[in-house]
Amino acid sequence: MKAKASILLIIIIIFCSPALFSQTGLADSNKSNTADTTIVRLRKNEQVYKLNNGITFIYSKPKPFGFITNLPQDAKGIIITTFKRENIKPLLFIGGTTLALMLVDQSISDGVRQFSGNINFHAEEEYKNILDVKLGKTTVSLFKAPKNLNTALYQMGQGFPGLLIGAGLFTYGKIHNDYRALSTASQLSEAFILMGVGTQLIKRITGRQSPSNAIDDKGGDWHFFPSFKNFQTNTPNFDAFPSGHLATLMSTITILAENYPEKRYIKPVGYSLIGLVGLSMINNNVHWASDYPLAIGLGYLCARQVVKTNRKTATSTSSKKNKPVLSYTFNYTNGRFLPGVIYKF
Repeated sequence: MKAKASILLIIIIIFCSPALFSQTGLADSNKSNTADTTIVRLRKNEQVYKLNNGITFIYSKPKPFGFITNLPQDAKGIIITTFKRENIKPLLFIGGTTLALMLVDQSISDGVRQFSGNINFHAEEEYKNILDVKLGKTTVSLFKAPKNLNTALYQMGQGFPGLLIGAGLFTYGKIHNDYRALSTASQLSEAFILMGVGTQLIKRITGRQSPSNAIDDKGGDWHFFPSFKNFQTNTPNFDAFPSGHLATLMSTITILAENYPEKRYIKPVGYSLIGLVGLSMINNNVHWASDYPLAIGLGYLCARQVVKTNRKTATSTSSKKNKPVLSYTFNYTNGRFLPGVIYKF
């Protein structure tokens, strides 16, 4: 039953995601309407999506391997954005939250595992071979399914759901000549590579010990700049900070929400999934709670930069709402000064 429940969860979350694609194609018409968007062909290599809130998205026809050739521009944009003046507060918040959680990491881990044990939320990472192929005397498993819920949630952060959704968007975009779907698929691949490189770089600098290898109650040791050999031979001793799982998951959710804002379920479902995956990784001794703030920040920043690289945005002036203005007046009447207030909205 546990295996069936885990597999059912994967099917619901991943394979129902193509509901994102529910939009009218452009192959046979120049203009079409959906409940939330008006889609217009601007030029041969551009398509415009006008949302009901007055925002307009412009997508160029994605270039082959654009998800690779855009990486230098993305990396440059991320670095510049990180050190902008307006981002000082978010950086301080991430740093402060990380430090605060480090003080209670061990207590949080103990509490999560105790609670999980009370509700039979098993921490063991277990799989069941679904498709085996014999190669001579050796049997190779081509597909494994999680045997319990914790393992299923842990797999959600591996990047496989994002790649699967991207494959579905790519297929849909090709069939319907839909640049938004094609661009979103390319963006997901782009972010996946960026998150892989970015989180690995930080992991190999910080060298934080995973809970599974920690032998004291201090939240794990830090081995800054571990050697390549040590990192490869004893990875759990160095790769806890930050969480690549949550960084990848956050970037995936942000890209989908940014490109399909009319699909309002993406954020609540996605953020709930982030919380569950985060708990599952504490439960199975893979991560500390303080590994998460930087990971979430990285995922969000990376996704916003990738979207910026691949999409143009315009705001209709007619849809802009005037901001309320409060002003004060003084009138002289019958020998007296009378104060007044004018509120424009």
